[in-house]
Amino acid sequence: MVVLGVSLDGVESHQDFCQKEGLGFRLLSDGDGRVAAAYGSLTNLGFLKIASRRTFLIDPQGQVARVFLSVNPQRHSQEVLDALDALVSAASQHAS
Repeated sequence: MVVLGVSLDGVESHQDFCQKEGLGFRLLSDGDGRVAAAYGSLTNLGFLKIASRRTFLIDPQGQVARVFLSVNPQRHSQEVLDALDALVSAASQHAS
């Protein structure tokens, strides 16, 4: 399993944030907003671009398997882990 975060912020900002928060995964910079736009998460307010905080689970075939459009930081990690467990379980049942 690979976990990546993507943000419009710059690389230096990400390094500081990851160190401060103790993140155990890579946080990638999407400075031009192409990734956020491709996933429908970019809002362009004229001179300001912001990305919605969303989570996308992508299966080994590269297909979006689950989307979380609303992210509550207090419970989101557990929601994602539960969704991953469900996806793995469904895949193993399908393979049987």
